[in-house]
Amino acid sequence: MRILVLIKQVPDSTTRIKIAAGGTDIDRTGVKLVVNPFDEFAIEQAVRLREARSDIEQITALTVGPAKAAEALRTALAVGCDDGIHIQDDAFAGFDELQTARLIATAVKDGGYDLILVGKQEIDLDSGHVGPAVAEFLDLPHVGTAVKFELAADGKSFTANRRVEGAEETVQVTLPAVVTCEKGLCEMRYPSLPNLMKAKKKPIKQVTAADVPDAASLFASVGGTKMADLQPPPSRPPGKVIPGEPEEAVKELVRLLREEAKAI
Repeated sequence: MRILVLIKQVPDSTTRIKIAAGGTDIDRTGVKLVVNPFDEFAIEQAVRLREARSDIEQITALTVGPAKAAEALRTALAVGCDDGIHIQDDAFAGFDELQTARLIATAVKDGGYDLILVGKQEIDLDSGHVGPAVAEFLDLPHVGTAVKFELAADGKSFTANRRVEGAEETVQVTLPAVVTCEKGLCEMRYPSLPNLMKAKKKPIKQVTAADVPDAASLFASVGGTKMADLQPPPSRPPGKVIPGEPEEAVKELVRLLREEAKAI
């Protein structure tokens, strides 16, 4: 069995973000970049399958992004993936999620992957489009927001629990398939120092526009959403201090909540 894990490098959630000149992207100067947290669940699930079974032939991690995105691949390799695919070309810069999904599907359609794992969404754009769209372009079944995953003994199907409107439902699906991973499925382990060193020697295949047949025409009719303007959230208004004795202050607070804030 061959497993493909799709990952994305995103700004760390604790990083202070600034809007770049032009207003269509963030200023990435000094921004700490990490593996998308939801994709971490996908990496760990793939590695746990490898540890529990003898029929997992290969785990490949794939990312789309600039040269720096190779760092995310090395993290996946250090945790337990065998090799990586890095789709990197200026021709693909500015692709939206649907175009990126079409690009990934085109690059891996002949890879013979039985299971494709990916996080349910990216924390930078929060779209959640890539996993389902890859499944659509590859004409594969898709299970979203999986919080439990169990591969059948024969390796031909799996059972998954998916989160639906505050509850869970259980589905059985035949492989090959795409699964998007939700928080609660598992937590990615910290890579050990020896594995970090080994990851530097694992192969990463570079894919460019020249490796994608008819790239320009292939993606022209898919997606095409562009970021027009990014703005920081409005400044928080200053707080209001209510003077006086507690009994009077409470009455004034209730009045303000009712008449000004319209909260009660």
